[in-house]
Amino acid sequence: MTVSTINPNKALWEKGDFTRLAETMRESGEELINDLDIVPGINVLDLGCGDGTTAVPAARLGTNVLGVDIASNLVAAGNARARTAGLTNLRFQEGDASSLDDIADHSFDLIVSMFGAMFAPRPFDTAREMVRVTRSGGRIVMGNWIPGDPTLIARILQICGAYTPPPPEGFVSPVTWGVEDIVRERFGEAGICNDRIMCTRGSYTFRYPGSPSAFLALFRNYYGPTINAFDAAERDGKRTELQAELGRLFEIENRGGAFRTEIPATYLKVVVQK
Repeated sequence: MTVSTINPNKALWEKGDFTRLAETMRESGEELINDLDIVPGINVLDLGCGDGTTAVPAARLGTNVLGVDIASNLVAAGNARARTAGLTNLRFQEGDASSLDDIADHSFDLIVSMFGAMFAPRPFDTAREMVRVTRSGGRIVMGNWIPGDPTLIARILQICGAYTPPPPEGFVSPVTWGVEDIVRERFGEAGICNDRIMCTRGSYTFRYPGSPSAFLALFRNYYGPTINAFDAAERDGKRTELQAELGRLFEIENRGGAFRTEIPATYLKVVVQK
């Protein structure tokens, strides 16, 4: 008898509807793409692309974009956005950033992964795959949340981790991609010289036309790690405690006032020149 196994990473990101959160990230996604000095006609791979927060603006600049995400619902949403926008140079497909089996070597001029590939399992494999599919002279640009950072997403992940069961043996935390020395080690193992890896701090702003508590509700209902944490807290009788802890965080970090939410979050920007 064949026993089907569920990829836990796929199950995590197919929970809820991340497109609802992605709407709050659009402006910063466009800003990031516009800062990359992209020229029309190049081939771009967006890894862990969601429904196209960076893939859509890259395609609007005249590039040929493939978005790859492990979540089938986000792939479907991305293809729908591309059709609605009339972007025939943009398509989305399912895939695992740590195993890009159907993508040929040296296929892309630019790899972009904003808070996407960092969540893939087997980070050394992920680095090797990104390097493998990048042409000589091409670039890899990653945005990764930073462990222990006091700003929004790192704190959300830290708080939620305290309410969920311990991860399975062998689990590597996604936020290790936010540690410069570890990033350099992973790309070094993939054949990239240290002087071709640049790491800087960047800021990514979430913008939501509502109160911080309403914005938190989006995370509670649509963001996989937060959904898991609330489910676990409910079982342990700690849901109110988790809600209060996250509520304080969102209020403190908000820069938009009582009726609008603007929360900047620091990340590690990694640029690899192949």
